[in-house]
Amino acid sequence: MQRTTGQLRIIAQDPGLRDSTGNILTTIVDLPAEQLRPGPTGYRVKIIDYDVSTDTLYKEADIGSGVNQSYPDLYKGASNDTLLGDPRFHAQNVYAIIMRTLARFEQALGRRVKWGCDGHQLHVAPHAFAQANAFYSRQDRGLFFGYFTSPTGKTIFTCLSHDVVAHETTHAILDGLRGRFMEPSSPDQAAFHEGFADVVAMLSIFSLRDVVEGLLDIATAGEDLVDPSLLTTEALKESTLLGLAEEMGGALEGVRGQALRRSIKLDPKWENADAPEFEEEHRRGELIVAAMLNAFLDIWVKRIDKIGTIEIKTIGPDGVEHVERKKDRDLVAEAGAKVAAHLLTMAIRAIDYCPPVDLSFSDFLSALLTVDREVTPDDDRYGYRDVLLYWFRKFRIPKAHGSGRDGTWKRCEAELTYARTHFESLLRDEGEVFRFLWENREKLSIDERGYMEVQSVQPCTRIGPDGFALRETVGEYIQILTLTAEEFAKIGIGMPSDIEPDKVIRIYGGGALIFDEYGQLKYQIARHLARSPHDLERQSRRIQYLWDNGRLDDIEDGTSRLAALHLARAGVQGALS
Repeated sequence: MQRTTGQLRIIAQDPGLRDSTGNILTTIVDLPAEQLRPGPTGYRVKIIDYDVSTDTLYKEADIGSGVNQSYPDLYKGASNDTLLGDPRFHAQNVYAIIMRTLARFEQALGRRVKWGCDGHQLHVAPHAFAQANAFYSRQDRGLFFGYFTSPTGKTIFTCLSHDVVAHETTHAILDGLRGRFMEPSSPDQAAFHEGFADVVAMLSIFSLRDVVEGLLDIATAGEDLVDPSLLTTEALKESTLLGLAEEMGGALEGVRGQALRRSIKLDPKWENADAPEFEEEHRRGELIVAAMLNAFLDIWVKRIDKIGTIEIKTIGPDGVEHVERKKDRDLVAEAGAKVAAHLLTMAIRAIDYCPPVDLSFSDFLSALLTVDREVTPDDDRYGYRDVLLYWFRKFRIPKAHGSGRDGTWKRCEAELTYARTHFESLLRDEGEVFRFLWENREKLSIDERGYMEVQSVQPCTRIGPDGFALRETVGEYIQILTLTAEEFAKIGIGMPSDIEPDKVIRIYGGGALIFDEYGQLKYQIARHLARSPHDLERQSRRIQYLWDNGRLDDIEDGTSRLAALHLARAGVQGALS
C-alpha cells in the first residue's frame, strides 16, 4: 500500500532556540507523501536554490520519493554546524514547512487550495539574495528568502525560521483564497494579510506537541513536572514559549517585525486601534495577533487547570516534610497543542466566511465565531468563542455590522427562488450560481448597477473535533462600478473636497455565499455596492482613505507591495533587482 503521509525533520522554531544541551531544537512533522524529484520538487512546491547576489546555483536536495517508503531522516542527530551550513537541509526545511502549512489549510477547509499565483507549483528560493528580507511574489510565482550577517557576525538564514516560512506561505495561500485582499481598500484590509499570516505562523508552531514539550523542557531545566506557578497566563507571557531566542529574534526583527514577540504584551487599551501608531500595516496587524494569542493563552490555562497535580514529598534539613504539587509536563504540552490546533483551524476556516472585498477585522471576528458554531455547536466546555469575542473587544475590534448579539453572522432568512436552479450544478458551477444570484437579486440586495461576476464555487467537507462532517459549498462573487467623482456624489457617496469632479473612480462590492449540502443558502456575507446608507458610508470612507494615502489610482500587483513593505520594515533602502 502506498503511503499518504510522510515525515521530515525541520528546525522547530529558529536556530537560536536550543535544547538543554545546546543543540538546535528540531522536530519531525507530518506532510503529504508524494513522488518527489530532487530539489526537492513535488506537485505543489518546486525548490530552485539560486542565489542572485552571488550567482550561485546550489546542489539539489535529494530526499527520496516518500511514496512507497518513508523519507529517510538524513539529519537525525546532525550537528548545529551541519544544520546551519548545509544548503540541502535548508531546502528540506523550507519544503517541509510549506507543505505542512498547505496541508493544514486543505485539512481545515476540506478541499484543495490553489496558490495566489498562476500555475500549480510554487517556486521557492531558500537563498534568493543577501538581504534581510523574505517575501511572496504573485508576479514571480514564488517565495524568496534572504540571508544576512547579524551584528554578532553570524549568517542568519530566513529560510531556517519556522514562522518566517509559514508566514510567507500563508501570503501565497491567502492570495489564492481571497485575491482581492491585496487591493487598496481600508486600513484593516491593508493590515489583514500581515496579521493573519503571523497568526497562522505562531499557531502552527504551537500546534506541534513536541515543540511545546521542548520549550517547556527549556523552562523547567529538563524536569518532567512543571510548577503550577510557571503556568499562569502572566508567567507564560514572559516565558520562552511566547518569545523568540534573543539572538535570532533580534536579528530577524527586520524580516518578521517585532509582532511575534511583543503582540502578546500589547496593552489592550480602548484607544489602540485608533492610535496613529496603528495606522502602519504591520503594526495594525498586531491587533489581530494580540487578540488571538491572548485567547490562546486563556484557553490553554483553562485546560491546564483541569489537569490534576502530582504531590512530591521531601524531607528538609530540619526534618520537616515538605509537599510540592506539580503538573505533568507532557499533559500541559498536549493541552497547549490542542488549543493552538483548534484556533488555527478556526482562523483558516474563517476565510470562507469573510466578504471578498473591503474586509474589516470585525468581519474576521464574526467569521471566526460563525464557522466554529457551524462545525462545533457545543462550545460550553472551554468557551473558545466567548474568549475570542472578549479579547477582540478588548482590542477595540467589535462584532461586525449585520451580525447577531453573539457576534456571529445572521442566517439568510429571505424566501429565495430555487425552482429554476439545478441543484447539482449550483454546488460546483459558477454560471449556475450567477443564475441563482440573478433570480434573487432583489431579495439578496444585489445592486444591478455595475459589473458582477462569480469568481469561484468550492464544495468542501469540514470535520469537527467530534468527527462530525459538515458539507458546504462556498461561492464568491464580486461587483465593480466605475463612475466619475461627480456621478458618485450624486448617488450619495461622499467625495474628498479637493478631488476633481471628472476623476474616474472604481468601487467594489461582492459577497461570500455559503450553501448547505442541499443547495440552500445559509449565509450571504456581502459588501453591497451602494444599496443602503451603511454602504454609502463605507464607500465614502474607503475613497477618502485611499485619497489621503495617495492610493486611489494604485493598481499595482499587491504582492510587490508585500516585498516593499517587508523591505521597509527591515530598514533597507532601495528595491530588489
